[in-house]
Amino acid sequence: ARSGKGSVVYQIAKMIDLCLVSSLTMCLAGGVIGALVLAVGIYAEIERQKYKTLESAFLAPAIILILLGIVMFLVSFVGVLASLRDNLCLLQAFMYILGICLLIELTGGVVALIFRNQTIKFLNDNIRRGIENYYDDLDFKNIMDSVQKQFKCCGGEDYRDWSQNVYHSCEAPGPLACGVPYTCCIRNKTDIINTMCGYKTIDQERLSVQHIIYVRGCTNAVLIWFLDNYSIMAGVLLGILLPQFLGVLLSLLYITRVEDIITEHKLSESFFGAGHRAAPEFSGAGCCMCYPG
Repeated sequence: ARSGKGSVVYQIAKMIDLCLVSSLTMCLAGGVIGALVLAVGIYAEIERQKYKTLESAFLAPAIILILLGIVMFLVSFVGVLASLRDNLCLLQAFMYILGICLLIELTGGVVALIFRNQTIKFLNDNIRRGIENYYDDLDFKNIMDSVQKQFKCCGGEDYRDWSQNVYHSCEAPGPLACGVPYTCCIRNKTDIINTMCGYKTIDQERLSVQHIIYVRGCTNAVLIWFLDNYSIMAGVLLGILLPQFLGVLLSLLYITRVEDIITEHKLSESFFGAGHRAAPEFSGAGCCMCYPG
C-alpha cells in the first residue's frame, strides 16, 4: 500500500513537473511572439511617421501592435523569470496579471454582446471619424479600402457615411463631391479600375445605385461574416483564451508546489535542529521566498 501510495505521489509529481515545463514553454513562446509583434509595430510606426500628415494616432495599427507587443513580452518575461527562479512573488504576479487580462477580455466580450446596439453605434461613430481623415491617415485609408473590397461594403453604417469627408461631401467643389471611393464600386476582377466609378452616388437612393456601388455598411457586413463563420471565430477565440486559462491554472499549480516544498524544507530543518538559524531568513522573505536549494 505504501509503495502504491508512493507510486501515485510520484506520478502526480511527474505530472506537475510536466505542467511546469509546459508553462515555461508557453511563457517563452509568448515572449518570442510578443517581441515579434513589438518589432513589427515599431517598424510600422517608423514607416507611418515618414508619410504621416495627421497628428492624431486614431486607429493606428502600429500603436496597437506596439502596446500589445510590450504587454505580451513583459508578462511572458515575468512568467519565465518566475519559473526559472521559483519565486513566489513573481509567480503570483504572473498569475494575477494573466487572470486580470483574461477577466477583462471575457468581460469586454460579454458587455459588447449585451449592449450590441451601443457597440455597433460606437464602431460606426469611430469609422465616421476615420472617414473624415481618410486622405490624411494612410493607415486608416489602407484598412478601410481593404475592408470595403474584401467584405463588399461601403462606409460604416452605409455608403452615405462618406459625406463626412470634406472631399466627398456634396457641398465640396472638387470632382469627388457627392461620390464614394472606387473601393465601394461593384466590378468584375477583369474590369479596368475606374477611380470615378462612385461619382454622384451619395445623394441617390439605395435602389438606384445598388448596381453601381455596395450600399450596405461595413459594420454589418463584418458582423454577418462573423456569424456565417462562427466555427472559425470560435477556434480563434479558443486559441486566444485557452492558453491564458492554462497559464493561470499552471501558475496556481506551480505556486502550490513551491509553497509545499518551502514548508517541507522548513520542517526538515526544524527536525534536524537547523530551524532556529533558517527561520529568520524565511520569516522576512514574505512572498519573495524562492525554491530552497
